[in-house]
Amino acid sequence: MADITRRLGRRHLRGAPTAHIRHHRSGRLVHDGPGLSFWYRSLTAALSEVPVDDRELAMTFHARTSDFQDVAVQATVTYRISDPGIAAARLDFSIDPDTGVWRGTPLEQLGTLLTETAQQHALDVLARTPLAAALVDGVASVRERIAGGLAAEPRLPSTGIEVVAVRVVALRPEPEVERALRTPAREQIQQEADRATYERRAVAVERERAIAENELASQIELARREEQLVDQRGTNARREAEEHAAADAVRAGAEAARTVRLADAEGTRVVRLAEAEAQAAREIGEARAVAQAAWLRVHSDVDVATLHALTGTRLAENLPRIDSVTVSPDVLTGLLSRLGGAPGEPA
Repeated sequence: MADITRRLGRRHLRGAPTAHIRHHRSGRLVHDGPGLSFWYRSLTAALSEVPVDDRELAMTFHARTSDFQDVAVQATVTYRISDPGIAAARLDFSIDPDTGVWRGTPLEQLGTLLTETAQQHALDVLARTPLAAALVDGVASVRERIAGGLAAEPRLPSTGIEVVAVRVVALRPEPEVERALRTPAREQIQQEADRATYERRAVAVERERAIAENELASQIELARREEQLVDQRGTNARREAEEHAAADAVRAGAEAARTVRLADAEGTRVVRLAEAEAQAAREIGEARAVAQAAWLRVHSDVDVATLHALTGTRLAENLPRIDSVTVSPDVLTGLLSRLGGAPGEPA
């Protein structure tokens, strides 16, 4: 939109480099070109502003394929106004001299013209294409058909419009149909994923089996070696027992021989000791008999009183120590009478 300012009843217009300004005064073209800047009177001026930059027109419309399936087409058309004079003459690009705003909607008219033309060619090509082919190659064919149709459209050059590029963004079926079409692919992808999972599990099971076999082989080898070790230990134990038995036999024989020798020596010593003790006993008995005979011979010639005195003396020697003795007159009288009695009477 042009920039218009007011000064003392006059107007000043300053246009953009991408806007073509046409100024008519009293039916005569005074200014014509892009990026102009000039003064004018609003009561006598007729102004038009035609954009000459590239513009993007996005469009979305529905079409039906040969198998009666609805598809949505998203496309973008890039265009420019190549001849502003023709465009200003065919479309209303006039602006208000006081505000610089378009009096009409020229860009909307251009958009409608381009959209309807592109839609016509797209519907024509999709109506002869089944849905599966349209989803596979429809984008390229629709783009080529729209570009060719717009280039061959006679109304566009006569309006001063040049189509720069055509892009078809997407061709999409209805949501239900799209989900139905996605199902086989999803099932195939799921099958591939399941197959990969099964293969991975099979590899894992095979590896676990190999590991289990290795462990079993290791355990078998270990058991075999343990059996050999047990056999060797038994052999060693038997050898050790035999060596111990032989050593014990030798030791027992030596001990028995020593015991026999000791027993013989001890027996000889005991016999000799017994003989010596018997000899000593005989000699002692003989000495006692001789002493007893001599004692008896000595006492046979002694009188009875002397024997009584000796007996008392021997008795006194064998009695315990007596510190004091109390003799009553009766006892003393009896003793004295007995001591003084006849020799044949008992004492």
